[in-house]
Amino acid sequence: MITVNQSLAIPVFEQIRGQLAHAIRAGELDAGARLPSIRQLAGDLRVAPGTVARAFTELEAAGLIRCDRRGARVEETVVASDDLRAAAVAFIHSARGASIPLEDALSMVRSDWDSLAYGD
Repeated sequence: MITVNQSLAIPVFEQIRGQLAHAIRAGELDAGARLPSIRQLAGDLRVAPGTVARAFTELEAAGLIRCDRRGARVEETVVASDDLRAAAVAFIHSARGASIPLEDALSMVRSDWDSLAYGD
C-alpha cells in the first residue's frame, strides 16, 4: 500500500516512486503485475495526476515498469537479496546513530557508488 505524507520534505512524486521501486525490488510486486492507472492512484492518494505520472515516468526510465496505452506493468527485474537488504538496514541504523541526515547519507552512497564503479 502506498502512502504519502504532505508534511515531509521529500516531494510526493518521490515518495510514490520510492515506495513502488522498493516494492518491485523487494519482490512484493511480480513481473507483469498491473499497476493502478495514474488517475486511479492519484484519486486514491488525493494528489494531482501529474504527480503520479512523474513517479511513473521515473520508474519507467529506471526500467522498473513499462507504460503503454493499456496501463503500467512491472518489468522483470533483479530482486534485492536478503543480504543486500540487511546491509542497507545496517547502514541506516549506523547513519541514524551518528545523526547523519538522510540527504547526507544518500550523498555518501552516491559518492562511493561512483568511485567504486571504477574499481577504486
